[in-house]
Amino acid sequence: SYSFCTLLLIYCSHIYIMTDQVKKVQTYGKKKHAIAVVTCQKGKGMIRVNGVPLMNIKPEGLRLKLQEPILLAGKAAFRSVDMRLRVRGGGHTSQIFAIRQAMAKAIVSYNQKFVDEPTKQAIKDSYLAYDRCLLIADPRRAEAKKFGGSGARSRYAKSYR
Repeated sequence: SYSFCTLLLIYCSHIYIMTDQVKKVQTYGKKKHAIAVVTCQKGKGMIRVNGVPLMNIKPEGLRLKLQEPILLAGKAAFRSVDMRLRVRGGGHTSQIFAIRQAMAKAIVSYNQKFVDEPTKQAIKDSYLAYDRCLLIADPRRAEAKKFGGSGARSRYAKSYR
């Protein structure tokens, strides 16, 4: 028993919500046990990892590795998107490599979905030419330790006396 005006208002707000879709993609990157999940959406070029700006990520020595996807694709590709990354698991280096893979996959996916195919293909080709691990996960894992030795393959020294 709504009035006509109320029904019209509900209908119009529903249409407004449907037409104002947010341009957003979600991808992930992996390295060993580290997993980084990125949400990439239209914005002003902000990139944050666990709420921290990209320029403040530790360790400092691996910061250049984080900037590789940006430098290869060009700053113009990242200027119109915001990226929010969540990373967990693994060590410092594994997390850095998972973050850079997630960023690279996100910008390729965003360009495919919302920009155009030639731009996406150009970015993808530049990533693959530089480093295949920017788009394709490294399947290597640490081998499990076995009995009779200190590691996966090494054995304790045999004593004869």
